[in-house]
Amino acid sequence: MSGHSKWSTIKRKKGALDAKRGKIFTKLIREIATAARLGGGDINGNPRLRLVVEKARAVNMPKDNIERAIKKGAGGDDGASYEQVTYEGYGPGGVAVLVEGLTDNRNRTAGEVRHAFTKNGGNLGQSGSVSHLFTRTGVIEFDRAGLDADALLEAGLEAGADDVVDGESTIEVVTDPKRFEAVRDALVAKGFQPTNAQIAMRASTTVQLAGAQAKTMLELAEALEDLDDVQEVFSNFDISEAELESLSQAG
Repeated sequence: MSGHSKWSTIKRKKGALDAKRGKIFTKLIREIATAARLGGGDINGNPRLRLVVEKARAVNMPKDNIERAIKKGAGGDDGASYEQVTYEGYGPGGVAVLVEGLTDNRNRTAGEVRHAFTKNGGNLGQSGSVSHLFTRTGVIEFDRAGLDADALLEAGLEAGADDVVDGESTIEVVTDPKRFEAVRDALVAKGFQPTNAQIAMRASTTVQLAGAQAKTMLELAEALEDLDDVQEVFSNFDISEAELESLSQAG
């Protein structure tokens, strides 16, 4: 299972998504406005905007907030011109880390990202140092408990998924980004409700972590995501479910 999925799982266990809802809303508003500025305010004609609006709805962002962000971006009045940035680096145990952000000040963001790496057992790398390990992929995640895995597998492949990965506590349906929405909608129509669905950077290899290294890696991921300019953090670490549960309980 990808490090991104592991990180999503532990955040849910710790209730971090609820605790940081205000920060999540702020980041989503920035992402919505940027998507609308770049591709227009029509959700049906702007796939990037449609995906981020769905992400906002999934965390219960008020409809008025979404509409205001679209209007701001589409009108070219989003207050600042944000540009996409990507940073690459290494975490504990040589784990690959890919950071995606939106910023109006590259120098500020680079400094903050570098500090987060250094403070939490990692180091910022050069462009291209780890990106070759990741592929942009549609990932639709389901809780395994009580789920008919065979039925999900059949439905996923029938809908055009590339793969279905059965993990210890989750099942991931993996798709080409172009087929992501169609596959997700087909699965939902058949009664399968995902816990997480997005276009993510999926790693081709993983690094197993445990103990202090696992704890430090999660602290690094959290420190990076806490930065206002960071939208997503992807990594190729793997942590056993038992280790994850232990870390979650330790808080």
